[in-house]
Amino acid sequence: MIRDIVVNLSTDPQSDPGADFALSVAQAFGAHVTGCAYGLEPDISMAFYPAIPADFTVRYREEARGAAEVAAKRFTEAARLAGVAAEARPEVATVDGAAVAFGRLARLFDAAVVTQPNPDRAGPEAAILEAALFDSGRAVLAVPYVHKQKLKLDRVLVAWDGGRPATRAVAEAQPFLARAKQVEVVVIESGKVDPAGVPGADLARHLARHGLKVELRRIVQAQGQEIASTIQNEVFENGFDFLVMGGYGHSRLREFMLGGTTRTIIDSMTVPVLMAH
Repeated sequence: MIRDIVVNLSTDPQSDPGADFALSVAQAFGAHVTGCAYGLEPDISMAFYPAIPADFTVRYREEARGAAEVAAKRFTEAARLAGVAAEARPEVATVDGAAVAFGRLARLFDAAVVTQPNPDRAGPEAAILEAALFDSGRAVLAVPYVHKQKLKLDRVLVAWDGGRPATRAVAEAQPFLARAKQVEVVVIESGKVDPAGVPGADLARHLARHGLKVELRRIVQAQGQEIASTIQNEVFENGFDFLVMGGYGHSRLREFMLGGTTRTIIDSMTVPVLMAH
């Protein structure tokens, strides 16, 4: 069950999709939410530190602390209005420091919620999302930075490749799948479909034994099309509300250098995505 959630709070005063979504998840499950607001301080190399006026770092840190406290107060008020039990933790940290702290803290919660990095606004979300995936050992709910809806589980898509990350994602997603009206397991194949084998059938049977209404689809990947694009097309064309998938089946270095399904989904997601590594 989902009883304890942690969310990275945005210091952007305009919107915080991750916080709003985390509160809606808490409403659905009767869970408690802890919001972590990180005011960012500059990560200054020691080589340049002597040349920087002392009042600059003090002033910058005070501004960062103020931004974190405002975000924390905004979150606790939103939680009060939503009738959700919550607490907020304002902190000052560098981007790397915030990522390390959040990744470790998330180990103590049922799920971590992070907003998708906004390409038009610099922030710690990319580092925090990656740290939560690799360091927490828990599920991570990534929320599109333009998302405005509450948790909706009418149609849930499970992207299944049989790998360990996908297996963990399905296991972590069980509380969400149990509330779904329809679950579709999609297996993407790069070659011709073998009529003698049914990839994903065992997973579909497993989920059905949990009382879930499951549909299995096999999609032959179009030549030259990335797996991530195939998944996104399936989400868009069939109106899915929620995506479950493994995160980083390859090494972080390989995905950083060459790209990969996880990075592409993170960059272009249109619905909330539950990932596990």
